[in-house]
Amino acid sequence: MSVLRPTLALFFLLTLLCGGVYPYLITGVGQLAFSNQSQGSLVNRDGKVVGSALIGQSFTSPHYFWGRPSATGPMANNAGASSGSNQGPLNPALIDAVTRRIETLRAVDPGNTLPIPVDLVTASASGLDPDISLAAAHYQIHRIARARELDESRVQQLIEAHQQQPWLGFLGEPRVNVLALNLALDELKN
Repeated sequence: MSVLRPTLALFFLLTLLCGGVYPYLITGVGQLAFSNQSQGSLVNRDGKVVGSALIGQSFTSPHYFWGRPSATGPMANNAGASSGSNQGPLNPALIDAVTRRIETLRAVDPGNTLPIPVDLVTASASGLDPDISLAAAHYQIHRIARARELDESRVQQLIEAHQQQPWLGFLGEPRVNVLALNLALDELKN
């Protein structure tokens, strides 16, 4: 009985600290120091939320840039199911999925002879990647310009205007956010 009282007191103290004080403290710091990120980096257009800058979205229309395939299931880009496919390079399911994605890209843009960038046919580790490489964006210029009846140089300029550099100048690769690029496409006038 002499051990029960300090054990219960410690249990309730740690529950209060770890289940109440600490989460509220960290949430408050996040709200103050990283307000946009802690709110989900939501993107608004005309007073309406159209997506998040941190979570990929599925675009399938030929009029838009397409992002990386999502590995989340059963619904694509489901932030509640963030994970990779965990399929190795010799897994037949991965090979079939990549083959189907290549066929889809070739079918929607049959005149495109550029090599297909890997990030257009494979999912990222989280399955939610909002960005694509510059090569993936350049690969899609012809299809988008044709679908929107734009000059390819205008689409190229849009990519350059939305290009993000590697973090600290050397961590990662140059990339573009697919949602930001597609919203900018919608703002273009022929």
